[in-house]
Amino acid sequence: MTPLDQVLQEEESLLEKGKAPLVTSAGVNRDQADQSLKDRESRLNWRRAVARVCRKRDSPNRDVSSQQQQTVVWSSDGRTTTTTPTTMSRPRFSCNPQNFKNAIRNNLLPILTISGVSGGVILGLILRYSRDTPWTKREIMYVGYVGELFLRALKALIIPLIVSSLVSAIGSLDLSLSKKIGLRAVGYYMTTTVLAVILGIILVVTIHPGKGNDEGITKAGEGRTVYTPDLLMDLPRNLFPPNLIQACFETHKTAIVEPKLEENDTRIPEWIRKYNWSEGGELPKAEWDIVMEHTRALNIMGLVSFATVLGLALAKLGPKGKPLLDFFQSLSDASMVITSWLIWISPVGILFLVASMMIEMEDFSVMLGQLGMYFGTVVLGIFIHGLVVLPLLYTVLTRKLPFRFLANMTQAYITAFATASSSGTLPVTFQCLEEKNHIDTRVTRFVIPIGATINMDGTALYEAVAAIFIAQVRGMPLTIGQIVAISITATAAAIGAAGIPQAGLVTMVMVLDVVGLPPEDMTLIIAVDWLLDRFRTMINVLGDSIGAGLVYELSKKELERLGSVNVNGDVERPSNEIGMDAVESSKM
Repeated sequence: MTPLDQVLQEEESLLEKGKAPLVTSAGVNRDQADQSLKDRESRLNWRRAVARVCRKRDSPNRDVSSQQQQTVVWSSDGRTTTTTPTTMSRPRFSCNPQNFKNAIRNNLLPILTISGVSGGVILGLILRYSRDTPWTKREIMYVGYVGELFLRALKALIIPLIVSSLVSAIGSLDLSLSKKIGLRAVGYYMTTTVLAVILGIILVVTIHPGKGNDEGITKAGEGRTVYTPDLLMDLPRNLFPPNLIQACFETHKTAIVEPKLEENDTRIPEWIRKYNWSEGGELPKAEWDIVMEHTRALNIMGLVSFATVLGLALAKLGPKGKPLLDFFQSLSDASMVITSWLIWISPVGILFLVASMMIEMEDFSVMLGQLGMYFGTVVLGIFIHGLVVLPLLYTVLTRKLPFRFLANMTQAYITAFATASSSGTLPVTFQCLEEKNHIDTRVTRFVIPIGATINMDGTALYEAVAAIFIAQVRGMPLTIGQIVAISITATAAAIGAAGIPQAGLVTMVMVLDVVGLPPEDMTLIIAVDWLLDRFRTMINVLGDSIGAGLVYELSKKELERLGSVNVNGDVERPSNEIGMDAVESSKM
């Protein structure tokens, strides 16, 4: 038995008797007898954690060339240790079957998910080329039916997760700390969005994927007639929904329609005088009729704003708001339990989603033409931003390598690619951050819903590249002022893009309008947008995840001072949980 084990044994026996540990042995200086029972339990658990690290270091799997007597000295707070250096050689690589089984068991879900994606691609290609006639829409629906069920189950968790997570996270924080975390998150999101736009502009100007004409580009879909001020004003309108129930399934949209003129219409003389307009010509959009509509889409901005205000109100109420706060905490925990069940069927759902996507794809040849250059520019920008810019930002601000953090988020990336929805990926993102990366739930459930609403790095990069690409195709030279206008508008458009599939196409109209390009030109890029949408959703989820990890590292000291939240939702002073997390993460 080592001296450290002897101390632990004595500490446990004294703790059971309710006595203060007032003994000094085996080179260990312990606290005095006036410490509370809770503090002694905290120190004991901390020492157990350090003992596990020491045992692992001195395990038989390591070749120790020079054994020295280990000395452990505890400071007055019971947490600082000093050990004499032990000369150890490089650990031997072991091909123990048990280690291999443990590695498979610990990474089973990511392995199954990657297998689901690969199997979906193979199955889709086999089915696509198994016959000469094209597949009908109904047949494609049959193939993707299982994936559709999985996607619907994921989307069913969005509303309870967003509302309950935000309310419980903000309500359990001090108001001043909530302000700090919120400002750090928004500051990070704005910074990364601007960096994504700048990167996209640099790439598209340098590579120049547009050749000055649209030959060989097949147009698809229809352009939407919109007015840029309406799109900007719709953002605050959706922030304040008049009906919360309606916000769960509808989003406000301002549409404009060309007015129907009748004989002797009194407006005609005014238009002729004001715009020099003639009958049969196109009327300026400012004179079109305004129609307030609602589209079938989740108003995530309205739900986030309501949940944020409700959480702040509950934090202000204190004990009076505790019952309602407990309800939202229980709802959040229950949603995460359901997510943990649902996550295990994701490989099957993703397999059929990808298979149906491969069958539905019209023609691979569009990737090899001029659109292929545009596609490659966007994907290159996405990978540079996701694998270089964001990890570098994380490393600089936290002084930690991001590789383990990013690897633990694999499940979220794959789900984002399969669903093309950052909102639909929320349950998986929560699970990866909290269970694999051990991020404090008060941070993840505060930062991630906001990130899914306003942090759209991939969308911002895509819209900047797309607008300049279309201008290049049309042979339209852009001034520095127009490029700056594109960057500002793309940033604003990305914030307003909902976390739903292909929402960037709607806001793309606003970016085109800034440089004087017609909305119909958006049809030039729709042919490849379905695939680009999946890549930019991946980068959106990656940006949200790194943002949560970054805010947690920057706010760790404030969270420790505030205390941890136990299973009952009560805030208690830091104990062994924080110390254990630090020790366990050091072993990874």
